Amino acid sequence: MPKANSGHNRNGNGNHSSLALYRKYRPETWKEVQGQSHITDVLESSIKQGNVSHAYLFVGSRGLGKTTIARIFARELGVSENDTYEIDAASNRGIDDIRELRDGVRVLPLESKYKVYIIDEVHMLSKDAWGALLKTLEEPPAHVIFILATTEFHKVPDTIISRCQVFNFKKPSEQVLKKMIMEVAKKEGYELDAGSAELLAILGDGSFRDALGILQKVLNFSQSKKIKREEVEKITGAPKTELVNEIISSIAEKNLESGISAVQRASGEGMDMKLFTKLVIQKFRMAVILKYAPKLEKELAGDLSENDLQFLKGLVKEDKTGMLRSPALSLLLEAYQNIDRAFIQELPLELALIKILGEEEK
Repeated sequence: MPKANSGHNRNGNGNHSSLALYRKYRPETWKEVQGQSHITDVLESSIKQGNVSHAYLFVGSRGLGKTTIARIFARELGVSENDTYEIDAASNRGIDDIRELRDGVRVLPLESKYKVYIIDEVHMLSKDAWGALLKTLEEPPAHVIFILATTEFHKVPDTIISRCQVFNFKKPSEQVLKKMIMEVAKKEGYELDAGSAELLAILGDGSFRDALGILQKVLNFSQSKKIKREEVEKITGAPKTELVNEIISSIAEKNLESGISAVQRASGEGMDMKLFTKLVIQKFRMAVILKYAPKLEKELAGDLSENDLQFLKGLVKEDKTGMLRSPALSLLLEAYQNIDRAFIQELPLELALIKILGEEEK
């Protein structure tokens, strides 16, 4: 049965090793875990108080650190690698696999007080395998702890859920991802300009693993140790800043034709319209903040290049008709939410522009 792999290489000397960044910088202690304190605090406290359960269910989308925290939990309990077993339910989903596990749990630990079984993607188990696992969870040996992890909570039977302590993992905010990306890039010997880390955090879409995977791609193909947003856009295929700016300019200048043209060009270049709309919303929000709370300019400067900051300040100054306001932001948000349901992906953004600029009333 597979053992836990906790080998790490953290030389951080700017030289790329073959080790993926998300493995290289995988947290090894509670303090290193970001964005999941509501879980780590409870688990840490339960160990200190000697109040450890025999079954846990970790729930959350991929790349949030479910198996990482499971490994830390095992280590903090004093469980050795030889007594920590990791099973991928996607490839070990049958009843025979679970029967083998049931036979294994009866055997006492080799070196530790407990044996910990981490079962990833547990929702992939077959119906018969669920039944076999349930019998083990109903009467677990005193020396065994199960940590089940799933990205699809609704597929886990209620009978299993009722026998587990359930922990829901949160998606990290873009600020948390941005901080992590900047720290890792620095350790690797790179410097990201204002806006690059912000874009990478957005592209990471709430996943530590995905954000670091995209960062690795950028570092591997970057021509310089100082990385600019334009280079990130080129390497990742993310929407270009100019097109995003054109949409915002079209609203401020009440130029519907210019806005629709920018949407069409973004679509024609094969851009992800949901990501494109998200970047428009993010920058439009900053324009609104600059207009109504100008004292926050210094805080916003950390997320924008100097060119983008000057661009937004210029728009705010020229916005005589008050187009840079929250109603327009609400319509853009509505468009973002409708993109997944639209068979023409650019249509919700086009409709939002028409509504914002009042053309439908003519």
